[in-house]
Amino acid sequence: MSLSPAIFLDRDGVINEDRGYVWRWADWRWLPGSFEALKALKAAGFKLVIVTNQAGVARGLYKEADVQKLHERLALELKKQNIALDGAYYCPHHPDFTGPCACRKPEPGLIFQAAQDLGLDLAASFLVGDKTTDIAAGIKAGVTSLLVRSGYGLISESAIPQGIQVFDDLAAASRFILNNHSRQ
Repeated sequence: MSLSPAIFLDRDGVINEDRGYVWRWADWRWLPGSFEALKALKAAGFKLVIVTNQAGVARGLYKEADVQKLHERLALELKKQNIALDGAYYCPHHPDFTGPCACRKPEPGLIFQAAQDLGLDLAASFLVGDKTTDIAAGIKAGVTSLLVRSGYGLISESAIPQGIQVFDDLAAASRFILNNHSRQ
């Protein structure tokens, strides 16, 4: 079986507005250009995978079932745009409430799990995030990591490692990926 390249996407602040703890569809707001960027990446042969920390579960603000329901609705809305979401992985933990874990970014557990489940080529993959924890998880997993200024990206930009590419939003990051990704 040949492995597929993927785009690992942080959720809040990358494809939708980060409005605090987003767990209800009523609170979801797409960031401009998200559909077009995701459609172009999918058309280029990338698997699309959400990797998101959801500490609100550990804090008791909502349940894992709420996260799963939101991700089901997200997949449905993308399907209406002819975009298939290949996976949505989340970490329900927070070290202050549940102790340390291997899945909460900056750890790469979500990425490794998705790679195993979906047959992904990490060396040919990209992560797009808006926080230093996203970038650190991508680096630890061996994927090319890109920071976007949407969400917390403006705050995070000064703290990311040297050499990490920074873009205004997912649309700009996707253009970079499509222009610079060479297929083997």
